[in-house]
Amino acid sequence: MKPLHFVLTTATAATLLFASCSNKDKTPTPEPGVNPVDTALSGSVSGTWTKNGTYHVTGDIIIPEGKSLTIEAGAKVIFDANTKPEFLVKGNLYAVGTDAAPIQFTVEDNKKAAFGMNWGGIMGGPTCGEIILDHCIIEQGGNATTEGSASVAAGFYKAAAGNRVPVLWYGNPSGKLVVTHCTIRNFGEDGFYIEGGNVIVDHNMIYTTGVDNGDAINIKSGVHADVAFNTIFSPNTNALKLSNSGDRAVTAYVYGYNNTIINCGWRRATTKGGSIWVEKGVIVELYNNLLVNDRFGIKRDKTNTENTASKFGHTLYFGYNQTTVTQFQPSDEIIAGANDVISAAVGANDPKFVNFPLSTDMASATFNTAWDFHIQAGSPAQNHGKTDFNSHFMTNAISFGNGASYKSPAAGSYIGAWDVK
Repeated sequence: MKPLHFVLTTATAATLLFASCSNKDKTPTPEPGVNPVDTALSGSVSGTWTKNGTYHVTGDIIIPEGKSLTIEAGAKVIFDANTKPEFLVKGNLYAVGTDAAPIQFTVEDNKKAAFGMNWGGIMGGPTCGEIILDHCIIEQGGNATTEGSASVAAGFYKAAAGNRVPVLWYGNPSGKLVVTHCTIRNFGEDGFYIEGGNVIVDHNMIYTTGVDNGDAINIKSGVHADVAFNTIFSPNTNALKLSNSGDRAVTAYVYGYNNTIINCGWRRATTKGGSIWVEKGVIVELYNNLLVNDRFGIKRDKTNTENTASKFGHTLYFGYNQTTVTQFQPSDEIIAGANDVISAAVGANDPKFVNFPLSTDMASATFNTAWDFHIQAGSPAQNHGKTDFNSHFMTNAISFGNGASYKSPAAGSYIGAWDVK
């Protein structure tokens, strides 16, 4: 495997993305001069899955400890929906696509469903040193574990039968994880369940996840993370669940900024959350987040609160009806931040999206790829962002063994993930 010698600053990559598209999903375009392979496989894997190749996964995949798998741009990984495989990473995984040729983790078209559950998910265990997911489409998973599941035997995730597997579980407090410019959709469980490592999660599109439970991004102790410029639509519960649970040596410390979070929490029968949930001593700095029609504002667990070092500010709230507006008003549970844009009036602070009906059924998980969440000139989100802070990895890049290096994007001067076009 040839090392990749480059530094990828995600703000620069974002500029390229915004120039080429709005919020629309991409159709992979094979690069000329490449002869795709078509391979069926299961069991132990390492080496390289080649550009534009098709890989039919017929049984559980395991990248062994000390080994690496590189997946090149345009590769399509198709999981057998009958055997419902899992993808276990004990070594390293480097899946790096492009805007024109993303890597796909999917199932056969005739097996696709709203909440998938046709394969497990990607699981990075305690010995997994590094994972990069860059320009990937990950869909149709979230199958429940059984007594015979490879993840249960390995002690991964919750290590018990009957748990639906998230899109990505990562469990190495000493590891490194970057998920950038990915589309996560139609999954039966959590998006990301992260229990360790130095982490960047940025510029991702996450929608239609969690059939009856689950958060889009769930972070526990042992993690230092930057979560920025993500667009999250209708997760079952929270867009971000941030906690220091797990009693690991490193206190969870999360910067969450410039995220657009829409229609969260309405499909959960209980009232735990609905946009961003903080609890159990986690340190958070949350800025420039755009919350539209979410079930609650930024909410804390009153019985086990966040760390007092946490900071909040520059959040914009919009509610289409009275219930929504009432439930994001500050209280002992709903957190007020400095310079928030908030009103008690229904319909106030319209973010002026280019194309998204604010009257969209808040309990619906159906996503329209024609929607465009850029703001228009005159939006109250424009020129209201906080930029005078430095997150974990804005200047200190996360460097990987394959030669890649990633920095977090600088904060936007606007609220939300998308500026004026």
